[in-house]
Amino acid sequence: MTIDELYHLMLTTMGPQHWLEPGVAPAETPWEILWGGVLVQNTNWRNVDYALANLKQATQFEPEQVLALTPSELTTLVKPAGFYTRKVPTLQGLAAWSGHYAFDLAKIRALPAAQIRRELKDLKGIGNETADYFSMYVFNKPTIIVDTYLRRLFTRLGVNLPSSYVKAQAVIAANWRFDFAAAREFHALIVEFGKQVKSAPDFQRSFLADQQLHLH
Repeated sequence: MTIDELYHLMLTTMGPQHWLEPGVAPAETPWEILWGGVLVQNTNWRNVDYALANLKQATQFEPEQVLALTPSELTTLVKPAGFYTRKVPTLQGLAAWSGHYAFDLAKIRALPAAQIRRELKDLKGIGNETADYFSMYVFNKPTIIVDTYLRRLFTRLGVNLPSSYVKAQAVIAANWRFDFAAAREFHALIVEFGKQVKSAPDFQRSFLADQQLHLH
């Protein structure tokens, strides 16, 4: 099967995920997605929820308010998410970066996708996966997020992607013509499938058990 056939089979079987849409849990605002995307690194959402609740109470997630906090104040707020010595500078850097665009998400969204991704990657603590996550779910740029769930799924479907993130992304892009809606939905489907189908026996009992993915 092709990637497009895989996408439509998953969509038909699992249904639309309505993932990270405005007003839908776990994120209510674009700023919450940004802060949560940093805080969730190397931890789980339960810990992030405590940190986000603290951050919301103190700042209402406004980047200007985040920048107004001292490093020690911000550390106290986000400490439940762990790894705060790395995450606090990243949160501050992300807030400061948005300040170059007057804290206006619409101005950032108007930039070319490649520029947004490059500038995000230049921030300390933001790698390929997080940059793509923000690009798509906050700045509305279609992309392919090559996370652990995607790699695991493709491997079980008989495709071993390159170890390089960018090269793996290029392989998928060369085999799938996607738009913004499809890119968002496919990522959500893959993540939800991965959360439910964790082991090889689980996969053999899933609706994808007899499928093989073929790329050119």
